[in-house]
Amino acid sequence: QNWWYTTLLGVDDPIQPPLRDHIKADVVVVGGGAAGLAAALQLMDKGVKVVLLERNICGGSSTGKSAGFLTPDSEMELVELVRRFGPQGAQDIWEVATQGVEIMISAVKQHGIECDLIKQDSLMVGNGSRGWKTARAETDARKLLGYPYTLYTAEELPSVLGSNGYSGAVRYSGTYAINPLLYAQGIKQVLIRHGVQVYEASQVVALDGRTVRTHLGSVTADQIIFCADKLKPSLTGYCWHVYYTQTFLAISEPLEQEDIATMFPHESLQCWDTDLIYTYFRLTGDGRLVVGGGSLWSTYSSKDVTTPYIIEHVIRRFKEKFPCIEEVEFIQYWPGRIDTTRDLLPTIVRDEHCPWVHYVLGSVGLPWATFSGDFAARHVIDDKSCDDHKYYRYFSIDRGFLIPLWLENILGRRIVFALNNAWSMYYQIDRGRVVPYKKDQF
Repeated sequence: QNWWYTTLLGVDDPIQPPLRDHIKADVVVVGGGAAGLAAALQLMDKGVKVVLLERNICGGSSTGKSAGFLTPDSEMELVELVRRFGPQGAQDIWEVATQGVEIMISAVKQHGIECDLIKQDSLMVGNGSRGWKTARAETDARKLLGYPYTLYTAEELPSVLGSNGYSGAVRYSGTYAINPLLYAQGIKQVLIRHGVQVYEASQVVALDGRTVRTHLGSVTADQIIFCADKLKPSLTGYCWHVYYTQTFLAISEPLEQEDIATMFPHESLQCWDTDLIYTYFRLTGDGRLVVGGGSLWSTYSSKDVTTPYIIEHVIRRFKEKFPCIEEVEFIQYWPGRIDTTRDLLPTIVRDEHCPWVHYVLGSVGLPWATFSGDFAARHVIDDKSCDDHKYYRYFSIDRGFLIPLWLENILGRRIVFALNNAWSMYYQIDRGRVVPYKKDQF
């Protein structure tokens, strides 16, 4: 059971009725997760008629299954971006997620959205000698780009994190945590108050020219922005460029104050370790622990894995690091299979055959998805006045990958994803490479 859904109890109007008519709009946004909501928010009050369609409830898919970390780190650390793109490219891409955080925080504060917003510094903790090497490399990258940080040795770390099980850590500020489902539902209410038509339980099943069709209705629009995950081949061939990675989350009963003080001696932090299949954790506003992780077997699975054994194993290992919570019970857990790409960066593309159709694909992490949706919407409104077309190149569908799609017929989709994933994280170098694009494509 997803704890974030439990927190919806008592929320007014948690679901909007489905689309039951054939209507017209200037822009239709397909998908009510972080990306789609950001797109609609950007379009709001711009003098255009906007319709948002969501097959579940807003935030009910990947967004509402996340841990609620608002940090530039998602799957790739800054040091990996520096290696791959060079200092300037790394800074460009890091600013994507930084802007995503700023967009979300600004919306929450401006509209007074109640979503358990907490300012929490980020702490990447090292496991073993390799983890300590990774932490130091991350500080080198931050130093190179002039980003502030604090490096802790294994001996210094217990002063901020109550565990002797890590080899060191790097910390930085400007990051936050939220309840992602309450955030999504809050943004939905803002959109409705400002005239955006929001329809939930309205899955788009067909795209026909400038018309998207649901089971009960349709929207014909001048511009279409797809921000939905798990798109079907019947909607777009771009779906083959999207892969899936699965993680698990669990939430605890409220911790005793003395246990919180032991785990976080000064202030709560959002943390993750340096393992390939990493464990991540944070404290909620009401003193509960959110812990996430997975296994190599489930992470690259193409289908949903729901067994509790994986998250139970993650929790057992986590408690070994923090003996003070040995008796703490984790009361709910839930799996989440999220969209991603072969190199874990989002893809933002306009359909070359139907340039009024835009796609935001494979955004891992709430800030990345938020920026991507906002970016697509800004370019829909007034592409010529935008000065950040470079992101179309960084996030092109044709950017470099180790293994092309056609080899999936030989190696299998899961292996192609895993190999491309590992290559992009540890070896790929793209600095100086120009992503080809056609004249007037953007």
